[in-house]
Amino acid sequence: MPAPDPLLLIAELTYRCPLHCPYCSNPTDIGADRYRDELPAADWQRVFREAADLGVLQLALTGGEPMARKEIVELVSTSTEAGLYSTLVTSALPFPRRRVEALHAAGLDHVQISFQHSDPALSDEIGGTIAFERKVKAARLARELDFPLTVNVVLHRGNIDAVESIIEMAVDLGARRLELANTQYHGWATLNREALMPTRAQLERGEEAVGRARERLGPRLEILWVLPDYYEDVPKPCMGGWARDAILVQPNGDALPCQGAASIPGFAIDNVRDRPLREIWLESEMFNAFRGTGWMGEPCRSCPLGRQEEDFGGCRCQALALTGDAAATDPVCHLSPHHDVVVAARREAEEPQPAAPPRPFVYRALETPPARV
Repeated sequence: MPAPDPLLLIAELTYRCPLHCPYCSNPTDIGADRYRDELPAADWQRVFREAADLGVLQLALTGGEPMARKEIVELVSTSTEAGLYSTLVTSALPFPRRRVEALHAAGLDHVQISFQHSDPALSDEIGGTIAFERKVKAARLARELDFPLTVNVVLHRGNIDAVESIIEMAVDLGARRLELANTQYHGWATLNREALMPTRAQLERGEEAVGRARERLGPRLEILWVLPDYYEDVPKPCMGGWARDAILVQPNGDALPCQGAASIPGFAIDNVRDRPLREIWLESEMFNAFRGTGWMGEPCRSCPLGRQEEDFGGCRCQALALTGDAAATDPVCHLSPHHDVVVAARREAEEPQPAAPPRPFVYRALETPPARV
């Protein structure tokens, strides 16, 4: 199947981050030597230009914490010159005025700031560091400089009951967009699923609160609500479909179709230090492995719902994690022979919880985390 033009480049500039969120989508081996060998700024600038030539329109500058890269202003300048719409996806630690003003002058288009809760103490507890008040100051600075502002809150059992107050926080901060994305169980979230997964009743209350707010606020605030895969009966397309819309480049220059693709064994991973982005997009073994529908087995191949080109078989990394086979139907699908593992996880989330969690969070850290049993 011919490769479509990609629309988005996700540039994970570094895995250094002041937060320790237990649902972080970064790999759990972020302390590995290969990630410490960060791509030099000149290579990132070349990659941005190559991305624009390939048809990419949007650039997400993320990490870890992208502001940890001292060359961030120069990188934004290059993205602007290349004609890319740039978003800084940041914890806002740090977010110093002089540097943010320089980013504005360099042409940064959009700022997205993560919050962990609307309650300061709980936000700091979830993020593993004292940060809430600095995030509020950063959001106000972003609006003062007239950046379009998105507030992002990853939802889970510990904060989903605060959806109404989170929405009010976003309104108070002057955000144009609020992303309420329930935790997807990749990266560090796989180690914390028991503590993070909400009940169905929590999800229903949250969705009702979002509906009321949308009706009340109208276009004043765009609210994105994303269910966790485990509570769906048909899967979402992975990143819009494997290697259809997005390219992700890790801090060391490894190019992937999605955040978790490096977990899939058996494929050589191409690096932007060694191959141009166009070659990787069109010719890489990994990018072509699950592109389109030709790779599908049953029940995807003859899907009675006709969803082959709608969800493209779902998430390959989730299929690997739950079945041991990256080519299997995503177990979220009710037609999957492995759907029972998802149903069992839902049942576990409904079990009464003790006053204190049976296990503390495994917080994101540079050290190798302990295995869950």
